This record gives sequence, structure tokens and C-alpha cells, in this order.
Amino acid sequence: MAVEYKFPDLGEGVTEGEVKKWLVKEGDTVKQDESIAEVETDKAVVEMPSPASGKILRLHFREGDIVKVGETLATIGAEGESMVEVLAKRPSVSVVGELPEAPEATEEIKTAQTAIEPASAEVLATPAIRRIAKDLGLDIAKVKGTGPDGRVTEEDVKGLSARPAERVKPKTIAKFDVYGWIDRVPLKGIRRTTAKRMIESQTKAANVTAMDAADVTELVALREAQKKVAQETRNVKLTYMPFIVKAVVEALKAHPYLNSSLDEEAQEIILKKYYNIGIAVATEDGLIVPVIKGADQKSIFELAEEVQRLAGLASSRKIDLADLKGGTFTITNYGVFGGTYGTPIINYPEVAILGTGKIEDAPMAKDGEVMVRKKLALSLSFDHRVLDGAEAARFMNDIIRHLENPTLILMSF
Repeated sequence: MAVEYKFPDLGEGVTEGEVKKWLVKEGDTVKQDESIAEVETDKAVVEMPSPASGKILRLHFREGDIVKVGETLATIGAEGESMVEVLAKRPSVSVVGELPEAPEATEEIKTAQTAIEPASAEVLATPAIRRIAKDLGLDIAKVKGTGPDGRVTEEDVKGLSARPAERVKPKTIAKFDVYGWIDRVPLKGIRRTTAKRMIESQTKAANVTAMDAADVTELVALREAQKKVAQETRNVKLTYMPFIVKAVVEALKAHPYLNSSLDEEAQEIILKKYYNIGIAVATEDGLIVPVIKGADQKSIFELAEEVQRLAGLASSRKIDLADLKGGTFTITNYGVFGGTYGTPIINYPEVAILGTGKIEDAPMAKDGEVMVRKKLALSLSFDHRVLDGAEAARFMNDIIRHLENPTLILMSF
């Protein structure tokens, strides 16, 4: 019996994914647990293992298509079995459980000729069949399906395509506007996910940004002294991020409302007693935020190792979904690209995010004298529903106090 491989529920609120790459083609023979596709879901690219051994009878989506949880990714059958036979032998087995199916179609329906009907409120057809109809310039709402429950099949669509009179004029997409030539870039993948998240944050949180700066002259000297040790003993590149993470964690301990989320339904502020710090990583495809779990329990070198590991996985798009979940506070470092101040958008449902700018020489007062020091620009965006500006300022002051006195960070181990 053929197996319909339905896109599984991966948990953590994942409802859909984008087919990035098929690793097989129709007609290929696969073994159980062999990867057949790469699907991008919630900023991670996940390899989808075959639930059974057999022959790929149908790939129901094209690369770039969006597949929702429960929709069939591929149909896998026995050697010699065809897709036509599969459609006639319902029900099929699914990797997410056996789903109830309509009674088997009668022979009369199976052999019925394709006909034209007025558009109905709902057309039963897979996204792949809809794409074929679109490519052929057909209005799928006018195709009478001969599959179970009136489902439109590939044969129905291709049969109708032979009737030129019934074709729908393909949509014309302009390559220019009144001012000149333009390019159109599909909003998909990470960029699509980011767009949805940013709108969600802006509409569900009262974003406010506070800005300040820290004198990190001593921190720069400490990092310079320790980076060779980190490379030689841990084979890890020591950046400023582990020190910033430690300073943030210590400040969060003193100001728990910034390490929280808001349960709007229950009208309760949930104070988190664990410290999972998200680190924004810029990739070619967009921004990914892996999460350092239990950041308060790790040393500077351990944090450096974790930052390096997660950044590498994020850049290669091989990061596990679990590494992208569970954050309580996020840090984004646009300083590495030359930025100074910014207004970072909260990584909802968290209530705050810290943006760090570049470290630069600047005239600063020290012991009553103005001298050139190392300045780090800081921007804190927070949800004004959960805390006020005074608490945000005190939180920022604690971060600055630790960054300006790195021995406090070392004492926190």
C-alpha cells in the first residue's frame, strides 16, 4: 500500500515550511529514513526522512512552494505501482496517522470525461495541481474533478488544457513602472518569516527604545589579553559577545521584568527564572536568532564556544529548530557592520532586546579629565506595557556598570 508522506507537526508553533530542495525525483527508489527533501521552517532548514522504502510516485510540491502541516509532501509506493492505482485504492497510510477517507470512487466516476462546471465555493485540489493549472493558464474552479469527493487530478487539468477556448489569459507581470525598469524579488524564506515576526512585534508590543553608551576601555584590554588563550586552549575565537551576554544576564537577575513575557489572555506577566539569550546572526538569506540556553551557567570561554557553534550552524542553515526556541532576551550586534545606534525590534514574545554598536575611540570624561576612551553604543528596546522607562534605565545602568568593570563579570562565575 502506498504511503502519503504528510508534512509533520514539528512542534514549537510551526505551521508551514518552504520546500527549499528536493533530494529525489519522481521515479526514484528510496530507503526508509533516507532524506528526500530540505524544508525551511521557522528559519531552519530541516531534512525530511522518507517514512518507508519504495518508489517516489509523486512529489506534490515544487521547490519554493509553501507546504502546511498535514499536506502531502510525497507519495511513496511499491515497485510497479502507479499514481493512478494509488488514487483508486483509498485510504492511504500517512506518517502523521491514518486519516479517514471518503468511500472509494465508483467505476463510473473514475472513467468520467473531464467537463466544465461553474466555479464552486471550494475546489478540492493539491497546491501542486493548482500550480499545474496556473502554468497551463486554466481556471481550476471550472474543472470538474474525477477523483474521490470530486478532487481535481492532474489528468483532469491536462485533459482540459487541450481545449483552447477554456483557457484563462495568463497574468501579465510588468517589468517596469512609470519611472523605469524594475526587478521583482519574491518575499519568501527567512525574509518572509522575519517580515511576519516584525509586524507581529510592532502590533502586539509597545516598542520604545532607550540609548546610552559604555566606556569599555578596560574590557577591550581584557579581551585582547585573553583572546590568544582562548584560541590556544579552546580553539575558539573570543569576541566581545560573551562578555556582553554575561553583563546582560547579571542585569536581568536584578531586573526580572526584562526577562519576561506577557500572557495577554490571563493578563499576567510571566517572569522567567532561567536565562536563555538569543544572539542575532546575519546570514546571506536573512537574520537568524539562535538561543544560548542556560547562559548564566556558562563561563566566558564556554559562551564563546556556544556563540561560535551556533553562528556556524546558522550560517550554514543546518541549525536545529530547538536551538532557535526558548529565548528570554535577545542581543543584536549591528556594530560589526559599522552601525552605532539603532532601534531594534523586540523579538516577540520577549519584552526587550539590546542592540550593540561599534566600539570606537571617543572623548570621554575620566577622573575629572577628558581623554580618548573606547566607547560602546547601546540601544535597548522594551515593551512599555510591561515596564517603564525608569526600570529600563536602571537595567541599562547595570549593564554599563559590568561592561565598564569587567572584573564584576569574572566574579559572576
